[in-house]
Order: sequence, then structure tokens, then C-alpha cells
Amino acid sequence: MFIKLTSSGAHRYVQLVESFRGEDGRPRQRTVATLGRADRLGEIDKLVDGLMRATGREPVAAPAVQFDSALAMGHVWALAELWQQLGLDALGRAMCRPRSEIDALPLVRAMVFNRLCEPRSKLGVLEWLPTVALPGLAEVTHQQLLRAMDALEAAHPAVEETLSAVLRPMLDAELAVVFYDLTTVAVEGATVLPEDVRAVGRSKSGLIERQFVLSLVQTREGLPIAHEVHPGNVAETHTLLPTIRRLIARHAVSRVVLVADRGLLSLDNLQALQGITLPRGKPLEFVLAVPAARYREFAQAVQPMHARHASAKTAWVDECAHNGLRLVVAHDPEGAAERTQQRQERIAELDRLAEQWAGKLQAQDGGRRFRGRALSDSGVKARFYHAVHEASLGHVIEVDLHGELFNYTIRDEVLRRLELLDGKLLLVTNSPEPAQEIVARYKDLADIERGFRVLKSDIEIGPVYHRLPKRIRAHAAICFIALLMQRVMRQRLKAAGSTFSPQHALRLLGRVQQHRLRLNGQALSGISAIDREQLKLFAELEITKPAA
Repeated sequence: MFIKLTSSGAHRYVQLVESFRGEDGRPRQRTVATLGRADRLGEIDKLVDGLMRATGREPVAAPAVQFDSALAMGHVWALAELWQQLGLDALGRAMCRPRSEIDALPLVRAMVFNRLCEPRSKLGVLEWLPTVALPGLAEVTHQQLLRAMDALEAAHPAVEETLSAVLRPMLDAELAVVFYDLTTVAVEGATVLPEDVRAVGRSKSGLIERQFVLSLVQTREGLPIAHEVHPGNVAETHTLLPTIRRLIARHAVSRVVLVADRGLLSLDNLQALQGITLPRGKPLEFVLAVPAARYREFAQAVQPMHARHASAKTAWVDECAHNGLRLVVAHDPEGAAERTQQRQERIAELDRLAEQWAGKLQAQDGGRRFRGRALSDSGVKARFYHAVHEASLGHVIEVDLHGELFNYTIRDEVLRRLELLDGKLLLVTNSPEPAQEIVARYKDLADIERGFRVLKSDIEIGPVYHRLPKRIRAHAAICFIALLMQRVMRQRLKAAGSTFSPQHALRLLGRVQQHRLRLNGQALSGISAIDREQLKLFAELEITKPAA
């Protein structure tokens, strides 16, 4: 016998059917009983239960299944594995304090992972944690996160030493080329505190805002090895020496070549840098770019090099001695021609504007009237002065503000000097490396700028809403650790030939989820299927896939 569904009118029925052979030996079927309508399964369930009891068996109850929310797992799993591989658990010993109320390490680790996966405020971290499968954390409060930040900052020297030990195996002891630069990070709040690092200054975007300054040192491979938080109104030149001295004391390398951008060149810095020696007695080598505002000091030294290559139509690199150091000059003829043309066009536009205003003044003096207010010499001088400075040509076009009549002068000597220096990169160095290598070293500095972009865009270091200096420093340290992990991921992906960025890789791995349920009161868990692309990413990151 078997079950058969039949239709009659608008309904379907469940029937019990028997197969048999007729007198002619052919198989036939006959309906033994109609069990009920298919849309009324409750009646059929009762019949099934009755049949079970008739055979001496208990009815089978439907399993009780309760599903919990799925948790994103793959990205935090990968970061937790990388954290262990790098030895960052040693930070726990550095932050360990007697009679501490909290275990700061899991909380700091959670804040670092949040910066990499879904950067949020500290309150936002509390909303993010319940959505990810990050073991080792019970219910977390906002105050616990703040206490963990305090523990991180209180153990600052030990934390720096621990991070140095983590980085040491990844550094080249024979040749350490380091790149130094700084950026500004916007902060919120108007209160003023003792030793406040929040101060009003000019940001890298050109705005005047409340901020702090973050300096960063990276290796040639892009690994961040040191950072420092400075007040928001500090001069760039004052940030370099303390950071470099601490770096040399912390990392025992036989050679250091420091590469830094234009804002860090000063006579004091040059003298001090020449006096720094490494642990083995070798001098610190440096490559510093000359800021455009100081090109005038070097114009006389550049002139002979420019004359030697006057007929060259391709890029060239040359050098000369300058005040006991080497001045290396790289010239880009295309960039020079473009810059010179842009300046000439701005000067021509200002000439046309001045001619227009001068013509109107003369016409007014001749008795001609125009619509609107009449022009005056003093008004034209003021308007032209502002137009000149908005075009960044105040050092080329001199407006006579004290004369009775509107008058200006184009300073041909300054213009010739600017055209001489157009398209030229000036580098001051004490390194014995060839000039071409010196230029290549400096151009590698662009990588540290990418590190700042990662800090600001992907890790979202700012704006910062903390007001206490120790919390701001702790926030910067958390972002620094996140940048270190991001750079190690980038290195591994690049070495494996992957086209994915660390951020894209973490987004894809975040689709691997942990599922949890209770089946008849028993807690069960498992992970979603890992596709081929995710398996490849785990392998490229040198991380084992999560276990079921």
C-alpha cells in the first residue's frame, strides 16, 4: 500500500491505495480509504499518531529548533590568527598591572580589530561586538573600553618595547631606510586641559582648526615602526629629532638612512642630524627635501648644473657640494615647462586685469562715466594686490601700495630664478649613495603618504572626540597597531600576487559566518560554507581557515 494525492474540484485529498493483480494478471489499484484533505494535515497527523501507537511505538515529535543571530566570523578570525602570529599577545604582559579590575588585552584587541573591519567610536564598538564571533570577551561596557585605553597609555614605554620586539624580525639590520612624515588629525571639543595636545593650527588640508599632529616612521617596505603625538600647533621642524633619537635607541641597526619631506628642513635640524650616531658609531644618513620657499638659498648652486644640461630634453639628475653636504638636483623638463606656462598664464591674466582697470581710471579722468561706483586708485591697488596674492604671485608682482597712482612692477630677477628652479627637486643629503639612488629613495616617501591615507580613510583615525591627552595618545596607539597589521596583510597579499587590498580581503572574509542554534535544548554551532575565493585569501594571508 502507498499514499496517493488526488484532486476533486478545488481540493486535494490524501488517499491510502492498495496495489493488486486482477483475474487477468495485470496490476491494478484500489482505494482503501480517503485519509482527508491535504490542507488539513492536523487530521492526518492524528491518524499517523494512532497508527504509531497501534504498532507499539511512540509518536515522533517535531524537533524543537531555535536559531540565534548569525555572527560575522571570517575577518575577525583572520585578524586573531595574524595577531597571534605577530606575537601581539605580549602586549598583555606589558599592560599587566597589580590589582587591575579588567583584562585590558582582549579589549584593546577588539578596538584594533574594529578599526580594521568597521571603524567606529568607542560606543560604536559596543554595537559592533555583538555582531561578530570574537571569543574571549564577555559583556563589555564603555567604561571598560576607556579603562583599557588608560592601561595602554600607562604602560606606554613597555608597549613601545613590545612593539619593537614584534617588528625586529621584520627589519633589515644591515640597511634600514626609514621615512618620516607627519599629518594633522582633527579633534572635537572646546575645553582646554593641562598638557592638552589639542591646539588650533593649520591642517594639512589648509584649514585652521583644532587638531593634534601625528608623526609616523615607516620602513622602505611600508611597515610603520614608530609614531608620536604632538600638540596641534607644533612646528614641523621640532618633531623630527626626538622621534629619530628614540627610534635609534630602540632598534639596534647598523645603518639608518632617514628620508623626510620639505617641511622638516631647518639649519638646526641639519646640524643636529649630523651629530647623531648609531650604536656602532656610524653616522645617521639623511635625505631631506628643500622646501620651495627656501629655493632662493640654493639658486646659485643650481645655476651651473642647469647650464650643463641646458640642451637636454630628457630628465636629468646632478649634484654638487653645498655647505659640507651634497645637494642633489633632479629635473623634470615636462613638469618645468608646464609650471612655467601656468605661471606665465597667471601673470598674463593679471596684466589684462590691471590694464582693464587702468584704462577705466584714465577714462574716468577724461570725464567718461560708467555704471556703478567710480573706481579709485586706492581701490584698484587694493583689489589688484589681493588678486596677485590669490594667484600666489606676491613674490613676483610688487604692487606699489604707497604711491598716489595705481602702479605695479614685475620683478624679472625673481621670475628668472623661479623659471630656473621649475621642475626641479632639491635634496640635501650626507649619504654616499649615487645621486640617482638618492632621488629614488625620496620618491619612495610617497608610500608613507599612502600610510596616512589608510589611517585617515580606512582606519578613520579622526575626527577624535576624546578630550584627555592620555586617551588621545591611546587612540593613536590603537590606530598605529591597526596600521601595522594592515601593512603586514598588504605585504602578504602582494607577495602572493593577489589583486585584493587588505580592506577588500576583510570584507570578503567577513561573509564567512558562525551560525548558532539549539536543537531540543542542545546548543550547536557551525560556520557557513567557505567558497574558493575565501579559501584562496586565507592561504594568501598565510592563515588557516576557521574550523567548523
